[in-house]
Amino acid sequence: MKSLFAVLTVIAAIVAFWYAACVPMNIKGVLVAAERAGVEVTPATAKDRRNMGEIGLIVGNTFAIPATWAQDRPRLPAPHQVAIELWQTTVGKKITSKRSLVYHGWVTLSATLLGFAIGTGLGILLAVGIVHSKVMDMSVMPWAIVSQTIPIIALAPMIIVVLYSIGVQGIIPKAVISAYLSFFPVIVGMVKGLRSPDSMQLDLLRTYNASPSQGFWKLRLPASLPYLFASLKIGIAASLVGAIVGELPTGAVAGLGARLLAGSYYGQTVQIWSALFAAALLAASLVALLGLVERVMLKRMGMGA
Repeated sequence: MKSLFAVLTVIAAIVAFWYAACVPMNIKGVLVAAERAGVEVTPATAKDRRNMGEIGLIVGNTFAIPATWAQDRPRLPAPHQVAIELWQTTVGKKITSKRSLVYHGWVTLSATLLGFAIGTGLGILLAVGIVHSKVMDMSVMPWAIVSQTIPIIALAPMIIVVLYSIGVQGIIPKAVISAYLSFFPVIVGMVKGLRSPDSMQLDLLRTYNASPSQGFWKLRLPASLPYLFASLKIGIAASLVGAIVGELPTGAVAGLGARLLAGSYYGQTVQIWSALFAAALLAASLVALLGLVERVMLKRMGMGA
């Protein structure tokens, strides 16, 4: 009960701060609209209002505060505006509609899952090679680290152009970008996990005359699972980011990235924020699903809390 109260308190504080931030962000637009409607505002001239700070405008025009939470195209939409947009574009639309966030979310999710599967498989294979081969440890690991220093926003268009030039289109380019972002957490976590057994455990296996493959399957792999799942949670979120970034350079018409693009083109900030929240909820759901799988698997192995 105390933890629930703490969570609700934090959420209430964030919402209150969000509403408060909407006032200075949107006050100038509200006053311009009020002046056009013939409402008297302070100061009387537009030049003086441009020179005056937001706090002064708020103090002099307190009547305009409620309107800052109800603009059609605000700089910063209010929480209830984002919530209404989310409801209308999920529950209020058919999932086959091009205006449904469920439809766009599925387009992004499909690329995310494919890229995550590719990145996870690649990361695990490289991690196994790094642990068992000194040559791979000295060669592959530094390159894996260097690869993550390249900004994905710069690399994504290059990947898309190269793949398009050889006829690879659709979901594959986005999946490649997702895999690029997700493989690194997996390879780092898996290497750490495979190396987690201490020398006493390894010596015990040698005493039992266990083969290297038996040592891997009986000791190293089970010991690596907590590290693997921790890295998978990071990787799935990174994979979702990669899928969204992959939709931006292509001018996609479907996907959460496409909703962000359309909102920026037409100045629909409420649409942008609703797409961002949809992406956040999707990422949280994927991480929670991985957490559930982790608890079930580790419990079956006798490693659960």
